[in-house]
Amino acid sequence: MVTLAGCRNTDSWVDAASAPAWPAQYGDAANSSYTPTVGATALSLRWTRSVKGSLAAAPALSGRGWLVLNAQTPGGCSLMEWENDDNGRQRWCTRLYQGGGFFGPLFDGFDNVYIGQPGAMLSFPPTQWIRWRAPVIGMPSTPRFLDDGQLLVITHLGQVLVFDARRGVTAGSPLDLVDGIDPTDFTRGLADCAPARSGCPVAAAPAFSAASKTVVVSLWEPGAAAPVLVGLKYHRGQNPLLTRDWTSDAVTAGVLASPVLSADGSTVYVNGRDQQLWALHASDGKPKWSVPLKFLAQTPPAVTPGGLIVSGGGPDTQLVAFKDAGDHAEQVWRRDDVTPLSSSSLAGAAVGYTVARSGDGMSLLVFDPKDGHTLNSYPLPEATGYPVGVAVGNDRRVVVATSAGQVYSYAPA
Repeated sequence: MVTLAGCRNTDSWVDAASAPAWPAQYGDAANSSYTPTVGATALSLRWTRSVKGSLAAAPALSGRGWLVLNAQTPGGCSLMEWENDDNGRQRWCTRLYQGGGFFGPLFDGFDNVYIGQPGAMLSFPPTQWIRWRAPVIGMPSTPRFLDDGQLLVITHLGQVLVFDARRGVTAGSPLDLVDGIDPTDFTRGLADCAPARSGCPVAAAPAFSAASKTVVVSLWEPGAAAPVLVGLKYHRGQNPLLTRDWTSDAVTAGVLASPVLSADGSTVYVNGRDQQLWALHASDGKPKWSVPLKFLAQTPPAVTPGGLIVSGGGPDTQLVAFKDAGDHAEQVWRRDDVTPLSSSSLAGAAVGYTVARSGDGMSLLVFDPKDGHTLNSYPLPEATGYPVGVAVGNDRRVVVATSAGQVYSYAPA
Protein backbone atom coordinates (compact mmCIF):
# COMPACT_ATOMS: atom_id res chain seq x y z
CA MET A 1 0.00 0.00 0.00
CA VAL A 2 1.24 3.48 -0.87
CA THR A 3 0.64 6.21 1.68
CA LEU A 4 0.52 9.82 0.52
CA ALA A 5 2.14 11.89 3.23
CA GLY A 6 1.04 15.10 1.58
CA CYS A 7 1.41 17.18 -1.52
CA ARG A 8 2.45 20.69 -2.34
CA ASN A 9 1.93 23.16 -5.14
CA THR A 10 4.71 22.87 -7.71
CA ASP A 11 3.48 25.61 -10.04
CA SER A 12 6.41 27.86 -9.10
CA TRP A 13 8.49 26.49 -11.96
CA VAL A 14 6.30 28.40 -14.43
CA ASP A 15 6.87 31.72 -12.67
CA ALA A 16 9.23 34.04 -14.51
CA ALA A 17 12.63 34.54 -12.90
CA SER A 18 15.97 35.88 -14.08
CA ALA A 19 17.81 33.89 -16.74
CA PRO A 20 20.71 31.76 -15.43
CA ALA A 21 23.34 33.76 -17.28
CA TRP A 22 23.88 37.55 -17.31
CA PRO A 23 20.20 38.51 -17.46
CA ALA A 24 20.64 42.30 -17.27
CA GLN A 25 23.19 45.06 -16.93
CA TYR A 26 25.37 44.44 -13.84
CA GLY A 27 24.29 40.81 -13.83
CA ASP A 28 21.79 39.99 -11.10
CA ALA A 29 19.06 42.04 -9.44
CA ALA A 30 21.49 43.12 -6.70
CA ASN A 31 23.72 44.80 -9.36
CA SER A 32 26.63 42.71 -8.04
CA SER A 33 28.32 42.26 -11.44
CA TYR A 34 29.16 38.75 -10.21
CA THR A 35 28.39 35.29 -11.59
CA PRO A 36 29.38 31.92 -10.08
CA THR A 37 30.31 30.74 -13.58
CA VAL A 38 34.05 30.08 -13.61
CA GLY A 39 35.48 32.59 -16.06
CA ALA A 40 37.90 31.71 -18.86
CA THR A 41 41.34 33.31 -18.60
CA ALA A 42 42.22 32.70 -22.26
CA LEU A 43 39.79 34.08 -24.84
CA SER A 44 39.41 34.23 -28.61
CA LEU A 45 37.53 36.97 -30.48
CA ARG A 46 34.80 35.18 -32.43
CA TRP A 47 32.79 38.02 -33.99
CA THR A 48 32.09 41.74 -33.99
CA ARG A 49 28.95 43.60 -35.08
CA SER A 50 27.55 47.09 -34.96
CA VAL A 51 24.05 48.12 -33.91
CA LYS A 52 24.35 50.98 -36.44
CA GLY A 53 23.60 53.46 -33.72
CA SER A 54 24.64 54.08 -30.12
CA LEU A 55 24.47 52.12 -26.87
CA ALA A 56 24.31 53.33 -23.28
CA ALA A 57 23.55 50.02 -21.53
CA ALA A 58 25.31 46.66 -21.59
CA PRO A 59 23.87 43.60 -23.37
CA ALA A 60 21.81 41.01 -21.51
CA LEU A 61 22.52 37.30 -22.06
CA SER A 62 19.99 34.46 -21.86
CA GLY A 63 20.64 30.95 -20.63
CA ARG A 64 20.78 29.58 -24.17
CA GLY A 65 23.32 32.12 -25.43
CA TRP A 66 21.10 34.80 -26.93
CA LEU A 67 21.88 38.46 -26.33
CA VAL A 68 19.65 41.52 -26.50
CA LEU A 69 20.65 45.19 -26.89
CA ASN A 70 18.70 48.41 -26.38
CA ALA A 71 20.19 50.71 -29.01
CA GLN A 72 19.42 54.24 -30.12
CA THR A 73 19.38 54.33 -33.90
CA PRO A 74 18.55 57.00 -36.50
CA GLY A 75 16.12 54.64 -38.23
CA GLY A 76 15.09 51.02 -38.48
CA CYS A 77 15.51 48.59 -35.61
CA SER A 78 16.70 49.61 -32.16
CA LEU A 79 15.94 46.59 -29.92
CA MET A 80 17.92 43.62 -31.26
CA GLU A 81 18.25 39.96 -30.28
CA TRP A 82 21.30 38.09 -31.61
CA GLU A 83 22.69 34.56 -31.22
CA ASN A 84 25.95 34.91 -29.35
CA ASP A 85 27.11 31.38 -30.12
CA ASP A 86 26.34 31.66 -33.85
CA ASN A 87 28.50 34.60 -34.95
CA GLY A 88 25.97 37.17 -33.80
CA ARG A 89 23.22 36.01 -36.17
CA GLN A 90 20.18 38.22 -35.69
CA ARG A 91 17.07 36.43 -34.47
CA TRP A 92 14.76 39.45 -34.58
CA CYS A 93 14.67 43.18 -34.11
CA THR A 94 12.10 45.92 -33.67
CA ARG A 95 11.98 49.66 -33.10
CA LEU A 96 11.21 51.22 -29.73
CA TYR A 97 10.31 54.82 -28.96
CA GLN A 98 13.69 56.48 -28.69
CA GLY A 99 15.20 58.36 -25.77
CA GLY A 100 15.62 55.63 -23.13
CA GLY A 101 18.81 53.85 -24.15
CA PHE A 102 20.54 54.44 -20.80
CA PHE A 103 18.50 51.58 -19.27
CA GLY A 104 18.83 48.00 -20.42
CA PRO A 105 16.74 44.87 -21.08
CA LEU A 106 16.14 41.85 -18.84
CA PHE A 107 15.95 38.16 -19.82
CA ASP A 108 13.90 35.61 -17.89
CA GLY A 109 14.56 31.87 -17.79
CA PHE A 110 12.09 31.27 -20.63
CA ASP A 111 13.97 33.68 -22.95
CA ASN A 112 11.32 36.38 -22.71
CA VAL A 113 12.64 39.95 -22.82
CA TYR A 114 11.48 42.85 -20.63
CA ILE A 115 12.38 46.39 -21.68
CA GLY A 116 11.08 49.90 -21.21
CA GLN A 117 10.60 52.78 -23.58
CA PRO A 118 9.52 56.30 -22.60
CA GLY A 119 5.90 55.96 -21.47
CA ALA A 120 5.60 52.16 -21.54
CA MET A 121 6.87 48.84 -20.25
CA LEU A 122 7.00 45.97 -22.75
CA SER A 123 7.68 42.25 -22.86
CA PHE A 124 8.68 40.20 -25.90
CA PRO A 125 8.59 36.40 -26.29
CA PRO A 126 11.44 34.56 -28.09
CA THR A 127 10.02 36.16 -31.24
CA GLN A 128 9.60 39.85 -31.99
CA TRP A 129 5.85 39.99 -31.37
CA ILE A 130 4.88 41.89 -28.22
CA ARG A 131 3.62 39.70 -25.32
CA TRP A 132 2.27 42.70 -23.44
CA ARG A 133 2.60 46.42 -23.14
CA ALA A 134 1.61 48.64 -20.21
CA PRO A 135 1.64 52.43 -19.82
CA VAL A 136 3.91 53.99 -17.18
CA ILE A 137 4.88 57.53 -16.17
CA GLY A 138 8.43 58.02 -17.39
CA MET A 139 11.15 55.75 -18.73
CA PRO A 140 11.37 52.36 -16.96
CA SER A 141 14.76 51.61 -15.48
CA THR A 142 16.27 48.16 -15.96
CA PRO A 143 13.58 45.90 -14.41
CA ARG A 144 14.07 43.40 -11.59
CA PHE A 145 12.31 40.15 -10.66
CA LEU A 146 10.80 39.85 -7.20
CA ASP A 147 9.09 36.58 -6.14
CA ASP A 148 6.20 34.65 -7.72
CA GLY A 149 6.85 35.96 -11.23
CA GLN A 150 6.50 39.59 -10.22
CA LEU A 151 8.43 42.27 -12.08
CA LEU A 152 9.63 45.44 -10.35
CA VAL A 153 9.70 48.58 -12.50
CA ILE A 154 10.87 52.01 -11.32
CA THR A 155 10.70 54.84 -13.85
CA HIS A 156 13.06 57.77 -14.18
CA LEU A 157 10.31 60.01 -12.77
CA GLY A 158 10.03 57.89 -9.62
CA GLN A 159 6.91 55.81 -10.29
CA VAL A 160 7.24 52.35 -8.69
CA LEU A 161 5.13 49.49 -10.10
CA VAL A 162 4.95 45.73 -9.77
CA PHE A 163 3.73 43.73 -12.79
CA ASP A 164 2.65 40.16 -13.25
CA ALA A 165 5.46 39.21 -15.63
CA ARG A 166 3.30 36.78 -17.60
CA ARG A 167 0.21 38.92 -18.15
CA GLY A 168 1.56 42.47 -17.84
CA VAL A 169 -1.06 43.60 -15.32
CA THR A 170 -0.13 45.58 -12.23
CA ALA A 171 -0.16 44.00 -8.81
CA GLY A 172 -1.24 46.44 -6.14
CA SER A 173 -1.11 50.21 -6.43
CA PRO A 174 1.81 52.24 -7.82
CA LEU A 175 4.06 54.03 -5.35
CA ASP A 176 5.30 57.52 -6.21
CA LEU A 177 8.75 58.53 -4.94
CA VAL A 178 8.25 62.09 -6.23
CA ASP A 179 5.10 64.13 -5.62
CA GLY A 180 3.18 66.05 -8.25
CA ILE A 181 4.43 64.34 -11.41
CA ASP A 182 2.51 65.24 -14.56
CA PRO A 183 1.44 61.88 -16.05
CA THR A 184 1.15 63.40 -19.51
CA ASP A 185 4.79 64.58 -19.57
CA PHE A 186 6.53 61.20 -19.47
CA THR A 187 9.72 62.41 -21.22
CA ARG A 188 10.47 65.24 -18.80
CA GLY A 189 14.08 65.13 -17.60
CA LEU A 190 15.23 62.34 -19.94
CA ALA A 191 18.21 64.41 -21.13
CA ASP A 192 19.47 64.60 -17.54
CA CYS A 193 19.47 60.83 -16.95
CA ALA A 194 22.64 59.70 -18.75
CA PRO A 195 24.81 62.43 -17.12
CA ALA A 196 22.99 61.89 -13.79
CA ARG A 197 21.89 65.48 -13.32
CA SER A 198 19.15 66.91 -11.11
CA GLY A 199 16.37 66.90 -13.73
CA CYS A 200 16.26 63.08 -13.69
CA PRO A 201 14.97 61.83 -10.31
CA VAL A 202 15.98 58.17 -10.89
CA ALA A 203 19.03 58.05 -13.15
CA ALA A 204 20.28 54.57 -12.23
CA ALA A 205 18.77 51.10 -11.97
CA PRO A 206 17.63 49.94 -8.51
CA ALA A 207 19.07 46.98 -6.61
CA PHE A 208 16.93 44.21 -5.10
CA SER A 209 17.90 41.51 -2.59
CA ALA A 210 15.66 38.47 -2.29
CA ALA A 211 17.50 37.62 0.95
CA SER A 212 16.44 40.77 2.80
CA LYS A 213 13.40 41.69 0.65
CA THR A 214 14.97 45.13 0.18
CA VAL A 215 14.94 47.47 -2.81
CA VAL A 216 17.43 50.36 -2.86
CA VAL A 217 17.24 53.17 -5.41
CA SER A 218 18.99 56.51 -5.85
CA LEU A 219 16.64 59.50 -5.93
CA TRP A 220 17.29 63.16 -6.75
CA GLU A 221 14.25 64.90 -5.33
CA PRO A 222 13.13 68.19 -6.89
CA GLY A 223 14.99 71.13 -5.35
CA ALA A 224 17.42 68.92 -3.42
CA ALA A 225 21.14 69.69 -3.45
CA ALA A 226 22.16 66.07 -4.14
CA PRO A 227 20.68 62.61 -4.77
CA VAL A 228 19.91 60.39 -1.78
CA LEU A 229 19.27 56.68 -1.30
CA VAL A 230 15.78 55.31 -0.66
CA GLY A 231 15.05 51.88 0.82
CA LEU A 232 11.83 50.06 -0.04
CA LYS A 233 10.61 46.92 1.72
CA TYR A 234 9.00 44.13 -0.31
CA HIS A 235 6.12 42.38 1.45
CA ARG A 236 5.50 39.15 -0.44
CA GLY A 237 1.81 38.31 -0.81
CA GLN A 238 0.66 41.38 1.11
CA ASN A 239 -1.01 44.66 0.25
CA PRO A 240 0.77 46.94 -0.31
CA LEU A 241 3.59 44.92 -1.85
CA LEU A 242 6.14 47.73 -1.47
CA THR A 243 6.48 50.38 1.20
CA ARG A 244 8.98 53.20 1.57
CA ASP A 245 11.14 52.17 4.52
CA TRP A 246 13.87 54.81 4.82
CA THR A 247 15.63 57.71 3.14
CA SER A 248 19.35 58.24 3.66
CA ASP A 249 21.36 61.40 3.03
CA ALA A 250 24.43 59.90 4.74
CA VAL A 251 26.39 60.43 1.51
CA THR A 252 26.12 64.19 1.82
CA ALA A 253 27.78 64.96 -1.52
CA GLY A 254 25.29 62.68 -3.24
CA VAL A 255 25.43 59.19 -4.70
CA LEU A 256 26.44 58.28 -8.24
CA ALA A 257 25.47 55.25 -10.35
CA SER A 258 23.43 52.23 -9.25
CA PRO A 259 23.62 50.92 -5.70
CA VAL A 260 24.78 47.35 -5.10
CA LEU A 261 23.49 44.96 -2.42
CA SER A 262 25.59 42.33 -0.68
CA ALA A 263 24.81 38.64 -1.13
CA ASP A 264 22.96 38.49 2.20
CA GLY A 265 21.11 41.73 1.48
CA SER A 266 22.37 43.44 4.63
CA THR A 267 24.71 46.02 3.10
CA VAL A 268 24.41 48.64 0.36
CA TYR A 269 27.55 49.68 -1.53
CA VAL A 270 27.47 52.89 -3.53
CA ASN A 271 29.79 55.48 -5.05
CA GLY A 272 29.81 58.91 -3.48
CA ARG A 273 30.31 62.07 -5.51
CA ASP A 274 32.93 62.83 -2.84
CA GLN A 275 35.23 60.22 -4.45
CA GLN A 276 34.57 57.69 -1.70
CA LEU A 277 33.12 54.20 -1.66
CA TRP A 278 30.34 53.93 0.90
CA ALA A 279 28.81 50.98 2.74
CA LEU A 280 25.42 51.49 4.45
CA HIS A 281 23.11 49.24 6.43
CA ALA A 282 20.31 48.05 4.16
CA SER A 283 17.93 47.96 7.12
CA ASP A 284 17.95 51.72 7.77
CA GLY A 285 20.39 53.45 5.38
CA LYS A 286 22.82 54.40 8.15
CA PRO A 287 26.52 54.33 7.23
CA LYS A 288 28.80 51.40 8.12
CA TRP A 289 31.96 52.92 6.66
CA SER A 290 33.41 54.93 3.81
CA VAL A 291 36.84 54.74 2.21
CA PRO A 292 38.61 57.18 -0.14
CA LEU A 293 38.91 55.94 -3.71
CA LYS A 294 41.12 58.89 -4.80
CA PHE A 295 39.03 59.15 -7.99
CA LEU A 296 35.41 59.54 -9.10
CA ALA A 297 33.95 56.14 -9.99
CA GLN A 298 31.16 56.64 -12.52
CA THR A 299 29.97 53.02 -12.66
CA PRO A 300 28.93 50.72 -9.79
CA PRO A 301 31.38 48.53 -7.88
CA ALA A 302 31.40 44.76 -8.31
CA VAL A 303 30.82 42.65 -5.19
CA THR A 304 31.47 38.96 -4.55
CA PRO A 305 29.48 36.80 -2.09
CA GLY A 306 32.59 36.78 0.10
CA GLY A 307 32.61 40.56 0.48
CA LEU A 308 35.37 41.54 -1.96
CA ILE A 309 34.52 44.87 -3.60
CA VAL A 310 36.16 45.96 -6.87
CA SER A 311 35.69 49.65 -7.53
CA GLY A 312 33.75 51.06 -10.46
CA GLY A 313 35.33 52.64 -13.50
CA GLY A 314 35.49 55.79 -15.55
CA PRO A 315 38.06 58.32 -16.81
CA ASP A 316 41.08 58.85 -14.53
CA THR A 317 40.23 55.90 -12.29
CA GLN A 318 42.27 53.02 -10.91
CA LEU A 319 41.52 49.34 -10.43
CA VAL A 320 41.27 48.80 -6.68
CA ALA A 321 39.73 46.16 -4.41
CA PHE A 322 38.56 46.33 -0.81
CA LYS A 323 37.39 43.81 1.77
CA ASP A 324 34.36 44.61 3.89
CA ALA A 325 35.66 44.15 7.45
CA GLY A 326 32.41 45.09 9.18
CA ASP A 327 33.01 48.54 10.62
CA HIS A 328 35.69 49.51 8.09
CA ALA A 329 37.08 48.64 4.68
CA GLU A 330 40.50 47.08 4.12
CA GLN A 331 42.28 47.78 0.85
CA VAL A 332 43.31 44.43 -0.62
CA TRP A 333 45.18 45.74 -3.67
CA ARG A 334 45.40 48.72 -6.02
CA ARG A 335 46.50 48.94 -9.67
CA ASP A 336 47.48 52.53 -10.43
CA ASP A 337 48.75 51.40 -13.83
CA VAL A 338 45.24 50.40 -15.00
CA THR A 339 42.38 52.76 -15.90
CA PRO A 340 39.17 50.71 -15.88
CA LEU A 341 36.54 52.40 -18.03
CA SER A 342 33.71 50.06 -17.07
CA SER A 343 32.52 48.19 -14.01
CA SER A 344 34.40 44.95 -13.49
CA SER A 345 32.50 41.72 -14.16
CA LEU A 346 33.58 38.95 -11.81
CA ALA A 347 33.25 35.30 -12.89
CA GLY A 348 33.87 33.02 -9.94
CA ALA A 349 36.57 33.60 -7.37
CA ALA A 350 39.55 33.80 -9.69
CA VAL A 351 38.60 35.76 -12.83
CA GLY A 352 37.51 39.34 -13.44
CA TYR A 353 36.96 41.29 -16.65
CA THR A 354 36.98 45.01 -17.31
CA VAL A 355 37.55 47.31 -20.27
CA ALA A 356 40.69 49.35 -19.69
CA ARG A 357 42.34 52.20 -21.51
CA SER A 358 45.12 50.93 -23.77
CA GLY A 359 47.12 53.69 -25.43
CA ASP A 360 44.63 55.53 -27.63
CA GLY A 361 42.24 52.59 -27.61
CA MET A 362 40.65 50.05 -25.30
CA SER A 363 41.39 46.49 -24.26
CA LEU A 364 39.45 43.74 -22.52
CA LEU A 365 41.53 43.11 -19.39
CA VAL A 366 41.35 39.72 -17.66
CA PHE A 367 42.59 39.90 -14.06
CA ASP A 368 42.71 37.91 -10.84
CA PRO A 369 40.39 39.50 -8.24
CA LYS A 370 42.43 38.04 -5.39
CA ASP A 371 45.49 40.22 -6.04
CA GLY A 372 44.67 42.22 -9.19
CA HIS A 373 47.42 40.83 -11.40
CA THR A 374 46.81 40.66 -15.16
CA LEU A 375 45.93 37.25 -16.59
CA ASN A 376 45.43 38.40 -20.20
CA SER A 377 44.61 41.44 -22.28
CA TYR A 378 42.84 41.66 -25.64
CA PRO A 379 42.71 44.89 -27.69
CA LEU A 380 39.23 45.82 -28.95
CA PRO A 381 39.75 46.39 -32.69
CA GLU A 382 38.93 49.97 -33.75
CA ALA A 383 36.89 50.57 -30.60
CA THR A 384 35.53 54.10 -30.16
CA GLY A 385 33.35 55.85 -27.62
CA TYR A 386 33.36 54.37 -24.12
CA PRO A 387 32.52 50.86 -22.89
CA VAL A 388 29.00 50.26 -21.57
CA GLY A 389 29.79 46.97 -19.86
CA VAL A 390 31.03 43.39 -19.97
CA ALA A 391 28.55 40.47 -19.88
CA VAL A 392 29.59 36.92 -18.99
CA GLY A 393 27.45 34.00 -20.17
CA ASN A 394 26.99 30.66 -18.44
CA ASP A 395 28.80 29.18 -21.46
CA ARG A 396 31.83 31.33 -20.39
CA ARG A 397 31.56 33.54 -23.45
CA VAL A 398 32.28 37.23 -22.83
CA VAL A 399 30.55 40.12 -24.61
CA VAL A 400 31.79 43.72 -24.62
CA ALA A 401 29.89 46.70 -26.05
CA THR A 402 30.80 50.35 -26.58
CA SER A 403 28.76 53.54 -26.72
CA ALA A 404 29.52 53.77 -30.45
CA GLY A 405 27.42 50.65 -30.95
CA GLN A 406 30.25 48.14 -31.39
CA VAL A 407 29.79 44.64 -29.97
CA TYR A 408 32.67 42.20 -29.44
CA SER A 409 32.10 38.54 -28.57
CA TYR A 410 34.82 36.33 -27.10
CA ALA A 411 34.78 32.57 -26.47
CA PRO A 412 37.09 30.48 -24.30
CA ALA A 413 40.24 29.77 -26.30
